[in-house]
Amino acid sequence: MNTRSRISILLAALWWGSLTGLGFVVVPMLFIHLPSPAAAGAMAAKLFTAQTWLSVACAMLLLLVVNKKEAPALSPPAQAAMKFIVAGLLLAVLVEFGVAPRIVNARADGGNLRLWHGLGSAMYLAQWLAAGWTLWCLSRSTKDGAA
Repeated sequence: MNTRSRISILLAALWWGSLTGLGFVVVPMLFIHLPSPAAAGAMAAKLFTAQTWLSVACAMLLLLVVNKKEAPALSPPAQAAMKFIVAGLLLAVLVEFGVAPRIVNARADGGNLRLWHGLGSAMYLAQWLAAGWTLWCLSRSTKDGAA
């Protein structure tokens, strides 16, 4: 396994693992242990913003590492990974700049909080799936010796 393959797997694992830890462990614990849902929601929003920037960094670095200029063509698993990296990156940015502000506005203005929160959660889950599939594809391609 070459250095690029190891770096790509580490980046994909960091991306998927951080999404998993935050979305399925940390945020639910905030709502259990903080005194009010408002306090938990405010803290969760800050953590999701930090997660967005970690996701963007991991995805951008993955695009740089996986896209080898010296190779004539990417292996099929690496090609599949590229699609999921881009999808996950777009989802992260859309949640942060499209959905999150609408959640804040819905809380302040009495808008449709349930709709925006549900959409944001669905997009976060889709990003989690994209990061997981990226990790799966990249680990498969290194197992086959192709990446």
